[in-house]
Amino acid sequence: MAGTIGESAYGAIRQDIIFGRLAPGQKLKLETLRVRYGVSVSTLREILSRLCSEGFVVAEGQRGFEVEPVSAEGFRDVAGMRLLLECHALAAALSSGDLEWEGRVVAAQYKLSALEARMAAGDRSAAESWKRYDREFHAALVSACGSDVLLETHASVYDKYLRYQMVGDIYRGEVAAREHRELLRCALGRDVVGARDILVRHVQDCVETALGKGETTWLKPPGTAAVRAPRSGKGSRRSQARARPPASARSRRRPARTA
Repeated sequence: MAGTIGESAYGAIRQDIIFGRLAPGQKLKLETLRVRYGVSVSTLREILSRLCSEGFVVAEGQRGFEVEPVSAEGFRDVAGMRLLLECHALAAALSSGDLEWEGRVVAAQYKLSALEARMAAGDRSAAESWKRYDREFHAALVSACGSDVLLETHASVYDKYLRYQMVGDIYRGEVAAREHRELLRCALGRDVVGARDILVRHVQDCVETALGKGETTWLKPPGTAAVRAPRSGKGSRRSQARARPPASARSRRRPARTA
């Protein structure tokens, strides 16, 4: 795919998928996209094929393309992979991060904290900026890990995780804000074990909050009926199993908390 226009359209479509403006399971009609993003049909085919390889779009053979669906199992899988990568990168960054790294982490958390305060005050119009700063903070934490491959892979998986957060409208309020402050404290104190434990809790509780709502309408493609998740009994417990990080990243089981 050549040209700045094509790259710009690729970035815009990818962002619209991640932030839920193009919904999971939505059919991607080339003519509609051509008008919306201002690129040719041939360029769109290249973009959508690229997004297929990244796991954001599904090719339906002769029937065209659709946005990758979401599922409870998919969320747990992505969350587990995020923990696998981020726990490893976090430990490496805390061991080798310098003063410049500390400055990036502090600056990113400052901006995130400001947006979290706006969200707590009821300004949900800030939701997209809030999640962008959330992503920036976690990226800053691992930025000194010393591996470009690890950072690139983590960024790709994080975007898939972020899509679930946006589609599911997941908001844990002060609980998540406090965990971010604790992560900052552990990072500056070079407390690898403490930072890992907080990160595991941070991700696992997010998954449990999203999948414990009772209604799982957000997991269904457009036009399908809502399905009620089990509320009690052994089946319910199994259906809400945690995302499981590697053994080194597991911490003491904690109940999910909502804000």
